[in-house]
Amino acid sequence: MIEQAVSHALRLARSWTAWEGVPVPAGDRVYTPHKAVRRITDHLIDHLAEVEARLAGAPTIPDHWHASAITTAADLAPFTEEDLAEATSRLTRLAQIWSVRLGSLTPEQLDRAEPGAWTIREIAVHLSDTYYADAVGDLRR
Repeated sequence: MIEQAVSHALRLARSWTAWEGVPVPAGDRVYTPHKAVRRITDHLIDHLAEVEARLAGAPTIPDHWHASAITTAADLAPFTEEDLAEATSRLTRLAQIWSVRLGSLTPEQLDRAEPGAWTIREIAVHLSDTYYADAVGDLRR
């Protein structure tokens, strides 16, 4: 389901080269193509680090990201064909890492509850949410 979410995001991202430089409001935040890609990537990495640490019996590193609360100067840059190619390579590889990792786990590992944390299955479902890509949407005119 994470690969499907990434595929959906990349389908939308193909239209983002048409972005005219105005951030798209979504709730109390704004999004741009680069910000959406940054958030999707960071989200996949953040939870991957959490899962790997838990499976290894290591403490997880606390999350100190500003996430979508900030819009950086880089987020405001034009989104080019080259950016799309880079995002496609990055996100498809991350999705594959997730698929391989999740596919290697037993149902017991996927559903093991730990105090104050989602199960790994719940994390996977959470990562299948396409909110960031949908916030920018399809920019074809």
